Amino acid sequence: MPPAPASTRPAPSPQDATPSSDTPAATTARAPRARGTGAPTLAADLRGALMLSVRRIRAERPDDALPDHQYSVLALLDRLGPSTPGALADAEHVQPPTMTRTIAALVESGVVAKEPHPQDGRQVLVRTTDDGKALLQATRRRRDEWLTRRLAGLDAHERAVLAEAATILRRVVAP
Repeated sequence: MPPAPASTRPAPSPQDATPSSDTPAATTARAPRARGTGAPTLAADLRGALMLSVRRIRAERPDDALPDHQYSVLALLDRLGPSTPGALADAEHVQPPTMTRTIAALVESGVVAKEPHPQDGRQVLVRTTDDGKALLQATRRRRDEWLTRRLAGLDAHERAVLAEAATILRRVVAP
């Protein structure tokens, strides 16, 4: 008897949409296919795929890792270098009091330090500590290793498509 057409297969469960391991059961074979290339449909498909991807990659972190919002500020400091709390609040699109609380938690964790601003005595600069840099490296390494294992399961053509997509996505999100 021939296999049932794809349209009569049961819909994937929420667990299928967010693979939690490297097992074959969590492969993209069960992921829904893109529905089209029209801008609204493509936008919805990409948004969903990107959100699931980011959520899954963020799950790959050391057990003692920071909450996502704190890790985001730590990574931003690593990219920008020492910054004022106001500049960090602007970059993260949060209110200054929210950033003040986040910075206080990061200082308490030992991953950032505050120092006087060299030109403005009313300001402070926040910088990444050696412990913060080590945490960033460990988290990035873990995430890269997970993604490398997942990409190894794809064929050369699929990896080439993703390489091109990464370039295009950078252009789409550039300011």
